[in-house]
Amino acid sequence: MRRYHINLVRGLLFVTALLAAHVHADICVNDDSGAQLCLTKAAQRIIALSPGATELVYAAGAGDKLVAAVSFSDYPEPAKNLPRVGSYNRFDQEAILALKPDLLIGWLSGNPREQLSQLHSLGLSVYYSELRSFEDVASTLERIGALAGTDSTAKTAAKKFRVGVNDLRTRYQNSAPVTVFQQIWTNPLMTVNNEHIISEATRICGGVNVFGDLPNLTARIDNEAVLAAQPEAIIAGGMGEENRDWLNEWRRFSGLTAVRKNNLFFIPPSTIQRPTPRLLQGTTLLCKHLDTARGRR
Repeated sequence: MRRYHINLVRGLLFVTALLAAHVHADICVNDDSGAQLCLTKAAQRIIALSPGATELVYAAGAGDKLVAAVSFSDYPEPAKNLPRVGSYNRFDQEAILALKPDLLIGWLSGNPREQLSQLHSLGLSVYYSELRSFEDVASTLERIGALAGTDSTAKTAAKKFRVGVNDLRTRYQNSAPVTVFQQIWTNPLMTVNNEHIISEATRICGGVNVFGDLPNLTARIDNEAVLAAQPEAIIAGGMGEENRDWLNEWRRFSGLTAVRKNNLFFIPPSTIQRPTPRLLQGTTLLCKHLDTARGRR
């Protein structure tokens, strides 16, 4: 009888432990490195280690949980007032540790790997992001929302983004192709290949990236390569949200099809180069530009 009671008590304790574990179950998501990240409770002190990550956290409804960001985190407006912990390519680890974050949103290919590894080894929870597609934007919103406990807002934002993207795909799916050179930097002159999210935006609008077959995600090229490719349109940002100087430099190449037809188009860089919901805004403008190019044939 005594053994029966002992076993009964053990059984009850086991069931209680299971129930407690269920109540305090970890919040788990898979990040873009393929690793699973688990938190024991929703994050309350988040640091974003890229400007894009800062936007994503706000869009997922967790902006009030951000305690710091890196330089150039300028959207939305409240992001400008966040404390800075360095830049995306070299951050201040001591400042990060002093803020006692319970979640870091890192950038797999942009942040220094050794710094991210050191922060992880010190026990900080690091979500590694690497957005390569429009769907990655939507799913990242959902995963950040799960980690921050803002699921409802994040899912709504993700759905709105997906619907907007699908509308653009449908609208332009039968549009006549336009060959495009996407300029992402000027000195050195740089572009992207077909694996880059900017090229997905181009394809949605019926554009064809003239440098899409290059082996690297981002690549250095020269003026001669652009002249040889003869794009029908050139899409560029600039050193600021309103700086069109990069496009003006092409006007001296009168032999370029894009110059001859005046198909030199500006898109504010933060709306096309950052993998955030504002990609919808930048892509909508890109589609309008390519329609303009079609009308000039």
